[in-house]
Parts: sequence; C-alpha cells; structure tokens
Amino acid sequence: MLEKLASQSQALDRALAGEELSLKDGVEIMEYDNLHILGAAADLARRRLVGESVTFAASYYMNYTNVCAASCQMCAFYRKGGEEDAYTLTPTQIEARVADAKRMGATEVHIVGGFHPDLQLDYYEEMMRTIKKEHPELNIKAFTAAEIFFLSKLTKTSVKEILTRLKEAGLDSMPGGGAELFHPDARNQIVRGKCTGQEWLDTIEQAHNLGIKSNVTMLYGHIEKPEHVVDHLIKVRELQKRTGGFLTIIPLKFSLDNTELEKGGNVSQECSSVYDIKVIALSRLMLAGVLDNISVYWVALGKKLAQVALANGGNDLVGTAFSEEIYRAAGKPTGSSLDELAGMVKEIGRIPIQRNTHFGTVRTF
Repeated sequence: MLEKLASQSQALDRALAGEELSLKDGVEIMEYDNLHILGAAADLARRRLVGESVTFAASYYMNYTNVCAASCQMCAFYRKGGEEDAYTLTPTQIEARVADAKRMGATEVHIVGGFHPDLQLDYYEEMMRTIKKEHPELNIKAFTAAEIFFLSKLTKTSVKEILTRLKEAGLDSMPGGGAELFHPDARNQIVRGKCTGQEWLDTIEQAHNLGIKSNVTMLYGHIEKPEHVVDHLIKVRELQKRTGGFLTIIPLKFSLDNTELEKGGNVSQECSSVYDIKVIALSRLMLAGVLDNISVYWVALGKKLAQVALANGGNDLVGTAFSEEIYRAAGKPTGSSLDELAGMVKEIGRIPIQRNTHFGTVRTF
C-alpha cells in the first residue's frame, strides 16, 4: 500500500526501491507535501536497516572555554574574552568535571570549546593526558574538525600532526560539530571566522584515516534552501563511502534566542515541526545503506517532538547531555537521565538500548 501511494513521487519510489538518491531527488522529497507518506517511507527504511531499537549514550558535555575568535551569527555561546562570563578551564578543572561525569554514570565525555586565540597545542595534549590517566575507561570524544582546523592555522602545524599528537595523548573519537551546512551560499551567512565546508570535510577525513571515528552534524532551520540540506547530506554520504568513519549524523535544529540572526532580523522564528520531521526523514532516505544511524537531538527538538522524529526515520537519541551549555545559551533546557530517555522510547513501543560511543550495546532496558 505504501509503495502504491508513494508513486506520486518518483524520488520516493526510488527510495523505497533502495536506490541512491540524487540532489534532484532530495529536493523533490523536501518539497513533497504528504508528510505521512514521507514519514512512513523513512520509517520503513529505518526498520529494514536498524530494526526496532533506539540507542543513546550516557554522555557528559563539557565546554573548556567560551572564548572564541569566530563570531558566528547562529551562535549564542561565544564570548570575546573580556566579558564577565568569559571563561577558560584549566586541565585540572576539566579533570574534576570529568570525575563528576563518571560519578553520574557517563561512559563518554563530549568536550568542545571556542576558538581560543591564546591556547597552544600543549594545552589540549595536557587535557587529554590528564583525563586519560585518571579515567582510562571513559571515551574522550573531543574537538570538532573546525577546532582542529583553527588550531592548525594558529600553531602553523599540520592537521595530521595535531590529530596524531592528540590521539597519542588520549583522544578516542570526535564530535560532529562545526559542520553547520557545507554549501557556501548558506554557510557564509551563518558562520564568521570558521573553516569552509570543504575544509571541515578534509579535516575530518584525515581524522578518519588515522582511525579516529566521529559524528557529523547538520544545522538547519535558519536561512537555508532545500538544496543546501540535500547537498550537505550528499557530501556526508560520499565521504562515508571513502572512510566509513562517521558513527552517526545529528541534524541540529537552529535555536534562535540570543543569536545575531535573531537580533539582525534575518530569522524571525524557528522552523516548524513539520520541517523538523522532513529533515529527519530525508536524512534517513538520502543516507540509507551508507550511514544508518540517524540521531534525533532531543535537546533541540524537545522530548515529545523527538518521539515523533523517532517514528519518522530516527533511531538514536544521542545521549543524556549532562551539563550541556551551548543550547542552554540559546534558551533550551538541557539534561536528562538514562531512565527518562528509556521511558521516551518505551512510550512509542521501541526497544531502548544504552550504547557506548561506537554504538556497542552497554545494556538493554
């Protein structure tokens, strides 16, 4: 029945047949107006590829600094250094927070920060060594490709050398932040002082080639056009074919409050829930068979809409987000428990599984 109904869309027909979708196909799906059929197609693909489980990690989020040389229009988190609430943590302070994370049950620490103009590579190496020495069992998921690229330029050191030294110091994996949208027409309107989309991709490819796996994000719901979203997904797909290094894609809904895009009148309201669901469904269909973990970031969507997204192609809730600060700066409540996330999954009739960073099962609820 679904296949018959979906015949209104040639792109959905191809998706249901398991064919790889083109840029034209993706735009057609973004413009498709029957959300029920689109969501059903994405959910069917999800069931075929990953089954009925929904995964999430016990993850502690930590930002080592909010001082940033960039001034991205979509960010409410950055400071320039002279503000009262600007901060930079020492490796000792960072280790103390990681100890708190372990006491909370975290299996990974998610560490990112601003592009601090004064911190050298030895700061980051000491951070890794200090954490790994005291907490060898924790997965250190740290530093976006954008941070690595900035550090390379700042220190006049190659990306490969920086990644190699950080891996030797204890870096286990990398988060997916800084990807935003790769297409320059969109990227140039939402970031300032950050690497290009291609530079992000080149940096993360080097990480993958060194055996450092990562996530990848996609920031949507601001000034983009459908083709920018589809272009981003195709670039992720092509890189994944080469390296197999992405663990999951995390579509991130743009949060408006306190950003330059809001203050400048470029964006007056956040995107609709219908658009959120389309992006999740499209991600599933565009990446099917190449990158099969589609994460629903409940911090950005809220827990109820996150449940809907799980029924429209999503299969992962990212994690508990203990101590998350970036979305909090943009007005979103953050932090949840493993039991709360498991409860969300059970409410929609799926199987909740706590995972580790690399999507291995820790326990089933």
